[in-house]
Amino acid sequence: MTNTATLSNPTTLNIPKRGMPVTIITGFLGSGKTTLLNHILSNCQDLKIAILVNEFGDINIDSQLLVSMDEDMMELSNGCICCTINDGLVDAVYRVLERDDRVDYMVIETTGVADPLPIILTFLGTELRDMTCLDSVIAVVDSETFTPDHFDSEVALKQIIYSDITILNKTDLTSSEKVTKLERYISVIKAGARVLHSQHGKVPLSLILDIASNKPEAYADLVREEIEQSNSEHDHHHEHHHHEHHHHEHHHHHSDHLDNDGFLSISFESDRPFDVEKFEIFLRENLSQDVFRAKGILWFDDSELRHVFQLSGPRFDIQAEEWQTSPKNQLVFIGRNLKAEELQQQLTNCHADF
Repeated sequence: MTNTATLSNPTTLNIPKRGMPVTIITGFLGSGKTTLLNHILSNCQDLKIAILVNEFGDINIDSQLLVSMDEDMMELSNGCICCTINDGLVDAVYRVLERDDRVDYMVIETTGVADPLPIILTFLGTELRDMTCLDSVIAVVDSETFTPDHFDSEVALKQIIYSDITILNKTDLTSSEKVTKLERYISVIKAGARVLHSQHGKVPLSLILDIASNKPEAYADLVREEIEQSNSEHDHHHEHHHHEHHHHEHHHHHSDHLDNDGFLSISFESDRPFDVEKFEIFLRENLSQDVFRAKGILWFDDSELRHVFQLSGPRFDIQAEEWQTSPKNQLVFIGRNLKAEELQQQLTNCHADF
């Protein structure tokens, strides 16, 4: 499958900030959302895209895989920008809309345990509906590990149900029979589902961006409820609104939906390098089976390179690259029933001896 594509008339497209198209990328833990995001950034040609990254965890790992982040917003090498959602989604969107330079498109990557509906309703049921246009909601699915009872997660199903397009990723890691079975299952829970296949998140951009596939009318009743509740809360709490251009965002749109299904995030940082053998033993023998997803930046005592660590289910991968910052270890583990002190002690035990 080709990994290059163009949007409709990318060199002439000059979308005004009012009505900026927005694509939301959702998908369960380890499905390949950041890989898809990097594919978009590598192939968007002259289109200037704003990337909004929402993470589950205290350490912002995903944005570091996109670019070395020192501020809430960072210029990327291809002219795009990356913005972390620290103070709420609406505030992050306004930071993009208020920029003086041209931004053509916005892509939001949600955390892997987020219900996408509150994010969708933020664009359809707040003042953002007058300044942006929700183009599509994309759910990325790990074809190898996804099952109908995926980690007993209601969120994993909602991500597909509320999507306009489902991308079955990692099709090279599973059988064609399982991919076909997954397609049938998705068509049952999502009537008229549009399904694409990918390996390493590579799909033609013309199939996922600037396609106007979202149907706001499908959310009309929910949007009406959101607006009524927003107005009610505004009437009762108007004294708390200190941003004159966004009165409605500070309510349940950013409730702590990241805690859905009982998932926990445990972070670890250290300024001491790991011993590579100790860390490998930790992964293979000591890591809790309740960890579903892990990612991080690793510093090993016997290497001058930075190591990007990714774990999804039983599989993990470590890739070496040059350091762009001072060496340190940064890790995030996501799962259920995790014991923070025990996990952090196990990682401390991985430090190299001096």
